[in-house]
Amino acid sequence: MIAKNNLNKQLPNELKSTFKELKVLKHLRHAGITKNFGYSCAHLFQLVFCLIFENKNWFRALESKKSPEFPAKDTVYRFLNQSTFAWRRFLLFLVAFTAGKVTKLTNHARPKVFILDDSAYDRNRSKNVELLARCFDHASQKMRFYKGFRMLTLGWSDGATFLPVDFSLLSSKKSQINGISSKIDKRSSGYKRRLEALQTAPEQIPNMISRAMNTGIQADYVLMDTWFTHQPLIKDIKEQGLDVIGMVKKLKQRYLVGDERVSLEQLYRLATPTDGKKGILRSIHTVQANGVPVKVVFVRNRNKKNDWLAILSTDCTLSDQEIIRIYGMRWDIEVFFKTTKSLLKLQKEFQGRSYDSLISHTTIVFTRYIVLSWQNRCSTDQRTLGGMFYELCDEISDLDWAVALQQLIELLEDTIKKSNKKMQGLIKIQLQQWIAGLPNYIKVYLPISACES
Repeated sequence: MIAKNNLNKQLPNELKSTFKELKVLKHLRHAGITKNFGYSCAHLFQLVFCLIFENKNWFRALESKKSPEFPAKDTVYRFLNQSTFAWRRFLLFLVAFTAGKVTKLTNHARPKVFILDDSAYDRNRSKNVELLARCFDHASQKMRFYKGFRMLTLGWSDGATFLPVDFSLLSSKKSQINGISSKIDKRSSGYKRRLEALQTAPEQIPNMISRAMNTGIQADYVLMDTWFTHQPLIKDIKEQGLDVIGMVKKLKQRYLVGDERVSLEQLYRLATPTDGKKGILRSIHTVQANGVPVKVVFVRNRNKKNDWLAILSTDCTLSDQEIIRIYGMRWDIEVFFKTTKSLLKLQKEFQGRSYDSLISHTTIVFTRYIVLSWQNRCSTDQRTLGGMFYELCDEISDLDWAVALQQLIELLEDTIKKSNKKMQGLIKIQLQQWIAGLPNYIKVYLPISACES
């Protein structure tokens, strides 16, 4: 007899409950990621998802002793290379549902933010990858060129939990090495994402924010680094009903102070000095050249004490300290980039050549991060179910059992006083018999009057 493999036993027990709680496979179906025959998409998705937890890539998994349990190699690659699957829709559904659960554990007064940034998606050893381009890594200390993509990412955070909402692997029109494959159906979502890859980041950002908000993901601010904090983009985001907080570079952008157009350095000289506490040097209310009112806070540069940094906020009602505190939440996306590349095998696990395989695998890696973020929140937040249990235990332990026993005796004494003499005699007899049967260590805690009676 050959035992039939149970396809439902793919996930470890630690992840099975989280998959069910976040309804991951349900969101996969709602996004239209399904097959008519063969291994289901849910099975293949879980298979790729769990590779990281076995410390193997797909090639090593097929060489292991468990290889008879796995589908053929081409089955997984066909799943990853499918251009009709709406991976972006799946990620938005999953994040919207997870963010709703996280919001219930967060104070309503605490700001929720969108965070924008990009990171290098390195494919230096590749030659035939679709839409491969020569990109410049401005974030690296080496300031180097590399072959690959720019991974533009939109994230959501409440200051404790970060969730990746949307992404786009940007190629280049000028420095493009390979073009779009001619075999792709132009009606598919995969072809639309290829066209987006040839757009610039400022062209895509408003649409990314709009899609996230239309899915039900709520935020108060958009946090950006100096590479994105430009006046046209700030105005577009402001028109969508969100405020922007970002660091500003000393560029040619001009600000209106009265009737005068000044640069950022001139604005620093006109700003009102503060007491210098917590590194805050100056702040000023001004208007951008495109008419958007902003508040600019100047802080000391820790790496160069004689220099300063400027943080801009379109919400002019915030205090200087609050603007800096909220902007500090932007660091969550840097931790996310480091984790996905170093620990979750982004760029390394699959070496697919099609643009669809890059999108699908990146989405699965982002899903790993979402699942782990939710598990971390549940294990550390005291307002989850486990925390409530221990808080109730603490409240119950505050009421000592000896105190409770004395209160019970006092209640019986009050009842005796209100009854007639015959009833008092019966109650006293029953009470004496009950006290006589108690252990000595309990009798010590009883009131003397009750014991004597």
